[in-house]
Amino acid sequence: MAKITAYKGHDKDFKCRGFQYEVGKEYEEDEASICNSGFHACENPIDVFGYYAPADGRYSEVELDANNETDDDSKRVGKKIKIKSEIGINGIVDAFLKFTFEKIDFLEKAATNTGCRSAATNTGYQSAATNIGNQSAATNTGNRSAATNTGDQSAATNTGNRSAATNTGDRSAATNTGYRSAATNTGDRSAATNTGYQSAATNTGSRSAATNTGSQSAATVEGKYSVACALGIRSKARANKGSAIVVAERNDNGDLLEIKAAIVDGVLLKENTFYLLVNGELVEEKEV
Repeated sequence: MAKITAYKGHDKDFKCRGFQYEVGKEYEEDEASICNSGFHACENPIDVFGYYAPADGRYSEVELDANNETDDDSKRVGKKIKIKSEIGINGIVDAFLKFTFEKIDFLEKAATNTGCRSAATNTGYQSAATNIGNQSAATNTGNRSAATNTGDQSAATNTGNRSAATNTGDRSAATNTGYRSAATNTGDRSAATNTGYQSAATNTGSRSAATNTGSQSAATVEGKYSVACALGIRSKARANKGSAIVVAERNDNGDLLEIKAAIVDGVLLKENTFYLLVNGELVEEKEV
């Protein structure tokens, strides 16, 4: 069995299906069968939200001696597991960004193809790369361009300025690093990521993540049990009740001063209301 780095969800007591885990401990069973026996974890960090939602879950990075079995998502199973660290929502988001960018680097090497499990790639200025196949990638690095993918388990990526990367497939990634750009994803358990200045990352799927690291930008999630991350200078995040927001506070040089994650409960934090982090506290946009 191959050792892999994976991510595991737990309940509030750090249990999974009644089994008590501890950070730093190793565990072993005699058998490993997907969804039946052994220890389970997900290679794609965002998939853990499908098992333990942000409202009531805890998360860990693990080392798993995984066999070749997989579930419908990225869940793997093995006889041995080591709980390396508890990483929380922030850690899951960071791990997912790394996972997504590594995947995109690989897909950008593929030739243009409109079939399933294929990649449509365009690097031209004011261009469009479109792919409607499942498990596919539409990639565009041109300015003022559009990369669109409606396939399930797919990636639409655009690094051009003033561009749009759109993906409506489930468990998909829409990524845009352009200036004043938009990354939009409506699929469940999906991720919309944008690092552009004054940009918008929007996700309406349940158990999904919208992440924006650009200055003065907005991250919005409308689906249940999802996460909105605003990590840029003077950026903001909003979510509905039961979902989480992650907001960073930075100085004008971009240095990270503070970061805070919280569940929108409808009382202390209002749903569908933008929050910024000011002096270490989450503050409504209208109060800033």
